[in-house]
Amino acid sequence: MNGIHDVGGMHNMGRIVHDGIEMPFRERWEGRSRALGQVMRPFRPEKRRKNFRYLYEMVPPLDYLRMSYYEKLFDVFVQGLIEDRTITQAELASGRPARGLQRETPRITPAMVVQRFSNTKSTSLRRDDVQVSAGFVAGQPVRARNINPVGHTRLPRYLRGRIGVIARDHGVFDFQDTDSQGYALADDPQHVYTVRFEARELWGADASSRDCVHAELWEKHLERV
Repeated sequence: MNGIHDVGGMHNMGRIVHDGIEMPFRERWEGRSRALGQVMRPFRPEKRRKNFRYLYEMVPPLDYLRMSYYEKLFDVFVQGLIEDRTITQAELASGRPARGLQRETPRITPAMVVQRFSNTKSTSLRRDDVQVSAGFVAGQPVRARNINPVGHTRLPRYLRGRIGVIARDHGVFDFQDTDSQGYALADDPQHVYTVRFEARELWGADASSRDCVHAELWEKHLERV
């Protein structure tokens, strides 16, 4: 979808300020929310879930610009818990579980958080179990398709319609675009490529001739020139 989250290449968005602080968490609540999001995954009901990035993109534009990274992350996490009926709005407001329910007994301890992070496996979407022919080869010019999907897509808006060159084929991965409701599309493993785009192709003659952008794109995001 096209929204406030997809502002790559846009002008007048203000300076990018780097204050030199390299700590992963600036406030204690940020680390706590990250830990809760990770450790709660096994306890959430096993059912079809919306793509996390789709939910992220559904944050209202004014809130998206106002909220910090971890504020958005926590908001999406909480909305997922409500949607799954893991918690209710009343429980969220009170900060306490409803009486008489099984979840009234705490199921998460600090030790469980440590264990969960220690056992975290790679979330790679690579599919070595299927054979899919590559549609493009390194060095081949391609055009990023000019699409405006209503669901989540990994194709940034500022690349659409622009010509680049295949730099590398990474192999076969699960396609990550979604339908209009944020659910995964039918199983569609395909090649993912690093594509090199010259800065002047993206932003015109005023851009530096020495600069370029490399983007990792699924095969369905590309077309022959």
